[in-house]
Amino acid sequence: QVQLVESGGGLVQPGGSLRLSCVASEFTLEYYTIGWFRQAPGKEREGVSCISKSGSSTSYADSVLGRFTISRDNAKNTVFLQMNNLKPEDTAVYFCAARTVRLGLSCSVGVPYDYWGQGTQVTVSS
Repeated sequence: QVQLVESGGGLVQPGGSLRLSCVASEFTLEYYTIGWFRQAPGKEREGVSCISKSGSSTSYADSVLGRFTISRDNAKNTVFLQMNNLKPEDTAVYFCAARTVRLGLSCSVGVPYDYWGQGTQVTVSS
């Protein structure tokens, strides 16, 4: 059974930082593209970032570009999202997701993902 578990969310002041982690179990993460998504109350789910299988290619939403960094450690079966200079509009539940790919030389958050974690709450106070 494919399982993704997010952690690292919490309450932070504007300008602060958080690092989210996504740990895979029951499958090997290195075979998948990984994306981070977020959903605020009453809003549609939004793609935040993604990373290719090897980590050589990444993509970011314009709203987080320059502030967030995605990375992966396949040996630890973990993907990270480092979030710096957080803003109140970053408040949302953050999900990681895995996508089955063949070559996986690049990634996109505009395509379907196959497996999803339960989400972790990020709240940026104002």
